[in-house]
Amino acid sequence: MTLLAASRPLHSVYDTALIDLDGVVYLGPRVVPAAPDAVAKARAQGMRVAFVTNNAARTPAAIAERLTALGVTAAVDEVVTSAQAAARLIAERVAPGSPVLVVGDTGLRQAVRAQGLRPVTTVHDRPVAVVQGYAPRSGFDLAIEGALAVAAGALFVVSNNDATAPMGRGIQPGNGSFARVIAHATRQEPLVAGKPEPPLHDEGVRRTGAVDPLVIGDRLDTDIESATRRGAHSLLVLSGVTTPLELLLAPPKHRPSYLAHDIGGLNETHPQVLLDGGRAHCGGWTASVRGGRLELRGAGERLDGLRALCVAAWHSDHVLSPASLRETTGLLGW
Repeated sequence: MTLLAASRPLHSVYDTALIDLDGVVYLGPRVVPAAPDAVAKARAQGMRVAFVTNNAARTPAAIAERLTALGVTAAVDEVVTSAQAAARLIAERVAPGSPVLVVGDTGLRQAVRAQGLRPVTTVHDRPVAVVQGYAPRSGFDLAIEGALAVAAGALFVVSNNDATAPMGRGIQPGNGSFARVIAHATRQEPLVAGKPEPPLHDEGVRRTGAVDPLVIGDRLDTDIESATRRGAHSLLVLSGVTTPLELLLAPPKHRPSYLAHDIGGLNETHPQVLLDGGRAHCGGWTASVRGGRLELRGAGERLDGLRALCVAAWHSDHVLSPASLRETTGLLGW
């Protein structure tokens, strides 16, 4: 994988934007400043939009209402959640009307019901499947019921497997961490609906009729990997959790097609990074690797400098010095 160039704005290159929420459209209670205008402009140019989130707690209606309140107009059917993907995954494997034990919040229960399944809360209802999603208010008793049902043979599905979740107070345990309770107790690994597994983006593609979608996200191990696995192009935005240092160290499956400061990059052109004899050139910057050290020279837009660093680092056969990586990203103000 290497960075791609686009001589036209990305909204005119791809027919659909599959947009992550946390770190892309909003950060906690605050909207990313570029998001309202960026989404509106892409829509105005004919691009279809789906908001694709690993968060299974909130209903699509609640998410659409929140987005609209933040200035990002969103219809309910444009919101695609991992709860919906998980419920579809179960519905494809069990009979209609089957009882499903829900270890999760309202969004997950509603998604199960919308697929013609019957949400239950105890093992005594003989559930054929257990679905678990992020719900910090859920008690331990519900997890015990889920573990008992999985141990008795119920299909085990989780909405997503994120180990952590960025919250207002800091990085907190995510759904993947909570899912280990049932998995560890039963020694049964779950099917995963959320990114980077295919079902969630499959749901987004199905919903929008996308032929050539662009995945937009801020996490390498979910958003970008999910795009890589389905052969789609991706735009990594630096408004969320990924740091430039993590980007330089990214393995091939975590390398995006394009970089941008924020979602405004959806409506921009993207420069070519030229690789010449181990040197990567972008804008006024040149990056190279010498003796395991990543070096950067030049001046200009700092994102161009990061683009040059990425291509030089990704094409190097050397084990790169962590000190040189920190030094070069520091030169760009990161």
